Amino acid sequence: MNTKLFVFSLFSLFALVFSLPIVIRDVYVPPILTPKAGDVWVIGEKRTVTWDTSNPPQSITNKIGEIYLREGDTTFLDSPLAQGFDILLGTMEVTVPNVTPGNDYMIVLMGDSGNWSPPFSIVSASS
Repeated sequence: MNTKLFVFSLFSLFALVFSLPIVIRDVYVPPILTPKAGDVWVIGEKRTVTWDTSNPPQSITNKIGEIYLREGDTTFLDSPLAQGFDILLGTMEVTVPNVTPGNDYMIVLMGDSGNWSPPFSIVSASS
C-alpha cells in the first residue's frame, strides 16, 4: 500500500512540475563602452565603467551586475570593483585598485555572462 502511495505521489509531483509554464530567459551580454582600448587609469582615482543597454532582451537570466578587474588571463574574482547593481544601469563608478602598473588590464562585466573590455593601462599616481 505504501508503495502505491509513493508512486502516485511521485507521478503527481512530476505532473505538477511539467505543467508549470516555461519562461525562456535570454543571456544578456551588453558591450562595454568604457574603458576603451588605450585608455589610461591612475591607481586610486574614480573611473566610470559604461556599457550599452540599448537592446536588452525581455527576460534576462540575471539582472544583478558585478565588475571585476582582469589582467591577461586572470580575472580577480576575489576583489570585485562593484557588485549588486542593476545590469540595466549602463554605468558604474569604480575606484582603480592598487595593482602593479601595466598595459594588459581589462574590465569584466558580469550579469548572466561575462564579457570584458579591450585592454587598457593602469599607472601609479606618480607616473
